[in-house]
Amino acid sequence: MKPIHIGFILLIDLLWAFNIVAIKEAVLAMPPLLSVALRYGVVLLVCATHIRLIEGRMALVLATGVLTGALQFGLGAYSYQVATNLSALAIAGQLGVPLSLIFAVLIDGERIAWKRTMGILLAFAGVTLLVFDPRIVDERLGIFLTFGAAFCWAVGNLLFRRLTGIPVLTLYGWQAIVSLPLLIMASLFLEPGGIAGLSQVPLSAFAWVCYSAIAASLVGHAGMSWLLQRYPVTLITPFTLPTPLLAVLFATLAYGTPVTPLMLAGGVLTIAGVAIITLRTARKSVEPDA
Repeated sequence: MKPIHIGFILLIDLLWAFNIVAIKEAVLAMPPLLSVALRYGVVLLVCATHIRLIEGRMALVLATGVLTGALQFGLGAYSYQVATNLSALAIAGQLGVPLSLIFAVLIDGERIAWKRTMGILLAFAGVTLLVFDPRIVDERLGIFLTFGAAFCWAVGNLLFRRLTGIPVLTLYGWQAIVSLPLLIMASLFLEPGGIAGLSQVPLSAFAWVCYSAIAASLVGHAGMSWLLQRYPVTLITPFTLPTPLLAVLFATLAYGTPVTPLMLAGGVLTIAGVAIITLRTARKSVEPDA
């Protein structure tokens, strides 16, 4: 693997991890649903020239866009607004990986052995420790909202498997088209005065929204898709594992959020479980070819 491509993967890890700060700063300055709507406004501008009708699959494209766009990021933005300990959210967000595997087993009939089953159990056990940590009891609502976002991501991941062959920027363009009006209507209903108050929002908040849209979403996901077209998944996947650790680091440095002993134990269990699932799934994906 070329060193420049290894560096690109590590850059994507940093972009994804630092997005935890970008989202928090955005929702501190404006209502969460409105911030996500603005994010998709930027995405739509970038992806507009890539939007094409996908014959025979438009219903699935639009459903996937709503689930992984308005619902997932709407729940995620609310979780960042109500929580102060972002490290706990970074750990809880990793449940999307075991949930995705569970849905693959239940819906696609994928068979898993004891190692990936153990990974699922470890990941859920780790997040359960977070929920019962008395020092972050006030973060439970944020953790449950993050779980809802992870649930949407996991189901969306299953749907994305049925959309192979469609360019990433095309999918993101349609995601923006269906999410933007839903988010604006939801903001008008649930966040009265939010749009009218945009004139009072500092420019730095809009910069954070642009970071989430361009750096985290488009550069990160499109770049990862580009790499997966050139290298085996077994080679790429392990390089993504530092992302949650970096997210916890950025959250701690930016906001001084405490890392309690119970949170540390929960984080170790969750990330260990995710690592087992990720590495074993990547290895399994090449076994038929072998």
